[in-house]
Amino acid sequence: MKKKDEIILEIQDVNFPNKAYGFYEGEKVVVKNAIPGQKVRAQVFKKRGSGVEARLQEVLERSPLERSAGMCSHHTLCGGCTYQTMYHEAELKLKERQVKRLLEQAGILVEQWEGITPAPCETGYRNKCEFSFGDEEKDGPLALGMRKRMSHYEVVSLKDCNIVDGDYLQIVEGTLAFFQERQVPFYHKLRHDGSLRHLVVRKGAATGEILVNLVTTSEVPFSLEEFQQMLLALPLKGSICGILHSVNDGVADVVRSDEMHLLYGRDYFMEKLFDLDFKVSVYSFFQTNSKGAEELYSIVKEFAGDVSDKTVFDLYCGTGTIGQIMAEGGSRKVLGIELVEEAVAAANENAVRNRLENCEFIAGDVLQKVDELEEKPDLIIVDPPRDGIHPKAIGKIIEFGAPEIIYVSCKPTSLARDLEVFQNEGYQVKRVRLMDMFPRTVHVETVVALSYQNAQ
Repeated sequence: MKKKDEIILEIQDVNFPNKAYGFYEGEKVVVKNAIPGQKVRAQVFKKRGSGVEARLQEVLERSPLERSAGMCSHHTLCGGCTYQTMYHEAELKLKERQVKRLLEQAGILVEQWEGITPAPCETGYRNKCEFSFGDEEKDGPLALGMRKRMSHYEVVSLKDCNIVDGDYLQIVEGTLAFFQERQVPFYHKLRHDGSLRHLVVRKGAATGEILVNLVTTSEVPFSLEEFQQMLLALPLKGSICGILHSVNDGVADVVRSDEMHLLYGRDYFMEKLFDLDFKVSVYSFFQTNSKGAEELYSIVKEFAGDVSDKTVFDLYCGTGTIGQIMAEGGSRKVLGIELVEEAVAAANENAVRNRLENCEFIAGDVLQKVDELEEKPDLIIVDPPRDGIHPKAIGKIIEFGAPEIIYVSCKPTSLARDLEVFQNEGYQVKRVRLMDMFPRTVHVETVVALSYQNAQ
C-alpha cells in the first residue's frame, strides 16, 4: 500500500471514538466513521510506522448490524450521528466493548463490571444544540445546521434530525429563511468577514421552556426586533422563555460571547430532574439529555449509597445537579466547585429554590480552589470536562484521602488515563457502569466507584 491507493476493506471493529479498522494484506488499516461488518472502499492518506490510515469513500456492503429505516435524510453527510444506522442493541455492545478495552489496556483492575444502561429514549433527547451558519458548498446559498462530516467549513442545513425534537427544526428553518430573505452573510472563517456565526437552542424536557441565543459578530446588518418577532410567531410545542444576542468578534470558531444582550424574556430556562428545579443559563454546563441525566444520576446515587451525615465535594459541578441530589439525600454538607461563574450563581440560586441549606457552590478553577477547602471530604464526586482532571488537580484530590470517589466521565480515554493515576496512588476501582446518554453518536458516559485501600 502507498498513499492514494484505493483498497477494499472489511471492518472488524471500532476503537473509541470512531476509529474503525480492518486488515489489508496483513496490515491494520484505520478508517474513521465505519461500522463493524461493513465492506468499504477507502483511500490511503497516511502510511507511517505507526500504521495506515485511509479515508472512507463508499460503503460497498452494509453490515448485519445496520437497520434499513429510521435514519435522517442527512446521515451520510452530517458529522453528528456516526452510529445512526446501527441497531441500538449493537451500538450498546460496541460502546461497552470500547470502554472495557481502554480500561484493560491502561491496566485498570475492575472489581465489578456492570455493563451499560440504555438511554430512556433513543431519539429527540437533546436539550441543547449549537447550530452553525455557513454554506453547503463554496459560494453556495446560506445554510444553517451541523458541520459536514470530515469538513471544517461546509454546513448541512437541517431538514430533519433524530436527536432533537421538532421545535429545534422549526427554529432553524425560520431563522434560515429570515436571513436568506435579507441576504445577511455568515462569518467567513478564512476571510474574517460577515455577520452570522451560531444559533444556540436549549429546551427543558420537563418544562418545555426554550432559550434561543443568536451569535454574530458586532456587524449586525438586520433588525434584531424583527428577528425576535419572527421567533415568537413560530408554531412551537414548547414556549420561548428567552431570546439572547451574543457578540463574538474572535477568530476561533467557538460559541462564546464578548458581550450579550437580552432581547426578550430571561437569560435562562428552567429544567426539572427528579423533584428538584434547576435554573440553566445559556452558557452554563447542564447534561444535554435531561431524561438520560436522571438515569445517570440514579447510578451516582446508587454508587454513593447512604450519604447521610457525610461531607461531599462536588468538583466540576456545573449548575450543581449532582451536589444538590446528594444534599437532598441528607449529606452533612456539600461543597461544589465550578469554573463558569454564571453556572455557580445558578447553582446557589437553585439550592435556595430547592430549600437545600446544606450545600455551597464556589466559582473558580478546581486546581486552585481545592487548596482553599478546609473540610475533609467523606466522598468526592468528580464530573470533569472531556479532557479529564488536570494532572496537578488530580494529585490534590488524592491528597484529601477521601475514602470514596465517584468519577463521572464523558470521555473514556481521559478516564482510563486518570484511573491509572488513582490506582497507582492506592484507590481500587470497585464498580464500573456505563450510561448511553447519547444514542446514535460515538459518545458514552461512564460512572466509576473508587475506594481508598488505606481508608480507616
